[in-house]
Amino acid sequence: MLVMNDVFVRTWGDRVGPAPSTDYWPTVIPAVREAHPSFLFLAEAYWDLEWSLQQQGFDYCYDKRLYDRILHGPAEQVRLHLLADDDYQQGLVRFVENHDEPRALSAFGASRSQVAAVAALTQTGARLVHNGQLEGATVHLPVFLGRYPEEPIDSALLGFYHSLLQALADPTFRDGRWRLCERSGWPGDDRYLNLVAWCWEGDTRWLIVVNLSDDAAAGMVRTPWAELRGRQWQLTDPTQNIAFQRSGDDLVNGLFVELDAWQWHLFRIDPLHV
Repeated sequence: MLVMNDVFVRTWGDRVGPAPSTDYWPTVIPAVREAHPSFLFLAEAYWDLEWSLQQQGFDYCYDKRLYDRILHGPAEQVRLHLLADDDYQQGLVRFVENHDEPRALSAFGASRSQVAAVAALTQTGARLVHNGQLEGATVHLPVFLGRYPEEPIDSALLGFYHSLLQALADPTFRDGRWRLCERSGWPGDDRYLNLVAWCWEGDTRWLIVVNLSDDAAAGMVRTPWAELRGRQWQLTDPTQNIAFQRSGDDLVNGLFVELDAWQWHLFRIDPLHV
């Protein structure tokens, strides 16, 4: 990032002389792609430079803002973040752990790390899973060390990640359409503000609802699929081995969702054959 002209000037001022006539990345990236068309440019972006780096040719940039908002809340800030333009979001890398940040299990704690992973890794864009994250590693080491300490494997967390990654292997999470879902509550009851919901549509349909708070949350979640009306549907969460039957009218008009603190639903929506 320091080789971006405006960042370089802000960092060093007039001590380095006048800025070049062109920026570094818009010059280098096309040249690299001419020789290596499949080369992927990924930026470890901070300082709100994600959009600028995308405009300069990067395929993906770290979404540090989403990480911070999931970690620190409130849930409404996560929802507002997800209102960004689709093209911009498709160029972001979502994560809850990387080589710079604390281990997810340490940062979020056992009660929050799983819902944080659901919230980050079911978004559009690229998904980053760090070495040791699945097993529940807690020791954060500098990247230049060539060895890690032996840590016990968190079998429950590993089982959760296996089920989550199996769900994310569905091509819909890569090739389908992502959309944010509306949610609402009742007069005098603002518990719905702790819920954030989104959905995916491709060869399959998925609905994800998370409670990103220390309190129970409840509200009505509406999917954008009017064609679901008039039929019964099976809602299956493979990460928790639960299933419900609901009408398409409920899914469109408002599905009642109640979640305990730091819980989630990751529902695959299939037609119910009776």
